[in-house]
Amino acid sequence: MSDVEADKQSSAPTRYAVIGSPISHSKSPLIHALFAAQTQQAITYEAIEVLEDDFERFVGSWFASGGGGLNVTVPHKERAFAFAEITTPRATLARAVNTLSLDSAGRLVGDNTDGAGLLNDLIENYDTPIGGKRLLLLGAGGATRGVLAAIADLPNKPASITVANRTLSRAQGLASDFEGRLEIIAVSYDDLQQHEYDVVINGTSASLGGELPPLVPSLLAPDCCCYDMMYSAEPTLFLRWAKEHGAAKAIDGLGMLIGQAAVAFSLWRGVEPKTAEVILALRPKA
Repeated sequence: MSDVEADKQSSAPTRYAVIGSPISHSKSPLIHALFAAQTQQAITYEAIEVLEDDFERFVGSWFASGGGGLNVTVPHKERAFAFAEITTPRATLARAVNTLSLDSAGRLVGDNTDGAGLLNDLIENYDTPIGGKRLLLLGAGGATRGVLAAIADLPNKPASITVANRTLSRAQGLASDFEGRLEIIAVSYDDLQQHEYDVVINGTSASLGGELPPLVPSLLAPDCCCYDMMYSAEPTLFLRWAKEHGAAKAIDGLGMLIGQAAVAFSLWRGVEPKTAEVILALRPKA
């Protein structure tokens, strides 16, 4: 029975939550409350602190007691991937799960909506399609994997995909994992000197800590779009660098956060919320 069908048979709203540690800072409860109001869905959504060693017990108990889907954040995404009975192709490629639900047979299904959220933000909210573009991804961790998994589903792929990482072997390993789905050029940061890119996505968290990869301004093509998957109240160091060196667009990860939540919401509820008005509601006013 789907969550929507269950709601029709019961006046009680379906329960959803995001789990992680720490979790008190999460904007997900507000985001999903706005989605629910917009689409007239009867749900509750809360943020719950779950420690690593308690992950499997909590997830099992949540669904056994009638809870609806779960969002999963740090540090549980890899653990959720291992625990899920079924994983979607994009979650399998990403090796990480951020959305859990039960299928019609009662099996635990893991999905990864992070990359889809980012692409939706770029394409729909900022009119920046990546098809035919020269794409550079900074970092070879889970965040980058999630984006690449979503790109693998696009009918119109970038002209080139480059992944740069401090440790070249890690970027090479990622490229190998996507072999047959995407052609990825793995480089170290030193190899970026002689190339330029149309879209640059920062998949590292370094700029939140006041650090940047060793980037050169020449890698920014005319009309380049720079996107930081991180979000903070003030522009990140990466976005400040992008603006200082002439990037046409410098975008933070707020829209990605809301976009990945929208994909999860539509998976659970069967309706697709509009993200633009929620971004406006959460964006700090100047």
